[in-house]
Amino acid sequence: MLAVILSGGSGTRLWPLSREAYPKQFLPVVSDDSLLAETIDRGLALDETARVLAITNEDHRFVVAAQLQAQAKGRTAGIILEPVGRNTAPAIALAALAAAEENPEELLLVMPSDHVLRDLAAFRAAVAVGAAAANSGKLVTFGIVPNAPHTGYGYIKAGAELGGCNEVAAFVEKPDEATAQRYLDEGDYFWNSGMFLFRADRYLEELQAHNPAMLDACRAAWGEKQADLDFVRVGRKAFEDCPDDSIDYAVMEKTRDAVVVPLDAGWSDVGSWSALWEIQPQDEHGNVCRGDVITEDVTGSYIHSEGRLIAALGISDHVIVETDDVVLVADRSRVQEVKKLVAKVKERGRMEHRFHKKVHRPWGTYEGIAMGERFQVKRITVNPGASLSLQKHHHRAEHWVVVKGTATVNRGEETLLLTEDQSTYIPLGVTHRLVNPGVIPLELIEVQTGSYLGEDDIVRFEDTYNRV
Repeated sequence: MLAVILSGGSGTRLWPLSREAYPKQFLPVVSDDSLLAETIDRGLALDETARVLAITNEDHRFVVAAQLQAQAKGRTAGIILEPVGRNTAPAIALAALAAAEENPEELLLVMPSDHVLRDLAAFRAAVAVGAAAANSGKLVTFGIVPNAPHTGYGYIKAGAELGGCNEVAAFVEKPDEATAQRYLDEGDYFWNSGMFLFRADRYLEELQAHNPAMLDACRAAWGEKQADLDFVRVGRKAFEDCPDDSIDYAVMEKTRDAVVVPLDAGWSDVGSWSALWEIQPQDEHGNVCRGDVITEDVTGSYIHSEGRLIAALGISDHVIVETDDVVLVADRSRVQEVKKLVAKVKERGRMEHRFHKKVHRPWGTYEGIAMGERFQVKRITVNPGASLSLQKHHHRAEHWVVVKGTATVNRGEETLLLTEDQSTYIPLGVTHRLVNPGVIPLELIEVQTGSYLGEDDIVRFEDTYNRV
């Protein structure tokens, strides 16, 4: 079985903790592990031969690679990069084409990277039921047994029973509250989980029957694939021409072979701050508090501190989230509207919707400390054995002070070895590179000075990570 993990979302509904450059699937929002790491573990736990194939995008590729390397321990089938987002049906088609090259009948278990499943045993049992149906040619979806009349999910109506699963009678759009309550009362409706199980060849056959233009575009893009480090890049132009559609609309609602397997395993799509509040242990006052939090006369609230103390008094049913650069305060009943705040951040030309204060790069991280007219200060951490690109800047000079570890610095024609409390200066326009030759993280303070300090003022000449 091949666990296909879809990891292309931006997770704006959990802003400001989740941001475009580092969305919720990479964050430990429920446990000490990220949602992606938990999904990888879930796929590998199915059996000893299970492997993981991730589908992601250019911006997130190095984070996905790092977490796969840490969790999968060699049991990977690779990472496919989408040149542009075209929804779930084309992404899964790329996975099916990859799998079919080795084994057309390989089972693909498709899972979003940002969901929570509490009961692994129940999940494995449901997958076993689904595998039997999928091996016989069925296209399986997993329907979550509802515990409330939720209006934020699509529903699946179950039809005739087929030995542990049911025919799919209908896919239903998100209902209003009265309709959702009726679905709950009738008992044959399930939440649409967005998880699927089928043979690679059967998915491609159904896509050919119901959306041949999509399959043609995916085949053309896959035919132009190229290896790049740990990634497989598909043809950009062909994939850009691919129709944009979800697997539900492109295949599952049209096929005659769709079946649904009921799943009651403590599932959540963690689609909002209220959903996160619902699935986590609450104190005697109905609060979920993470980090440095003090409360008095507070009920029914979710309070999350990334660093600073949050002191809350006399509030009910609120969400408070503190990060290094943003504090969100919201009524818990309105957290689905967080995207309106994100839109306003974008409109004002700010960057808090896209980046955290600590920005992740394939070589490590950098974090803004201070900024003023013609200067800014950053804390840079370079992983052991990693290096920045060979580069220069047109508008800024840089001063580096090593505070931990050892640095090799290429500066023009010179090569310097710096240790703690030593520093160097990179004049404007001089080609340079920073390398960590040691076995512990390299930490340094960088002071930039100049007329323009944007991250796009980088001209790269060589790069270990093949970035443009």
